[in-house]
Amino acid sequence: MKNIQLGGLILVIIGSFLPLVHVPIIGNWNYWKLDHYLAITCWILSACAVFGIVNNNIKIGKIFGILLLLLFCFTLFAIRFQSLEYFSFLPFKSWRETFAGVVTLKWGWIVEFLGAFLMILVKNNTKN
Repeated sequence: MKNIQLGGLILVIIGSFLPLVHVPIIGNWNYWKLDHYLAITCWILSACAVFGIVNNNIKIGKIFGILLLLLFCFTLFAIRFQSLEYFSFLPFKSWRETFAGVVTLKWGWIVEFLGAFLMILVKNNTKN
């Protein structure tokens, strides 16, 4: 079970370098280009998860997997909110939503969420 959590953690770390958002003209952004503070938070939570995995404490790995999942959901919400705010100068709400829809999510999120779910879905293998 330790290997599955470790594999999920590796997916989360690799996913932070994959393209997560596509901004037209500018290109693809990973966690480091989105926001340094979110990327550092992701890596700190990953380091804490490594501590739990190395010490054979599956519960700590699950807790930090849930925290990583919450961080990813918060990041997705922040991306949507920021793209709407970026076009707030437009007079009509429909125009803002149309232009904000140009910012698209990329395939890196699949790797991020898969890694976090692998960390969470591991079962305790205790033998009495």
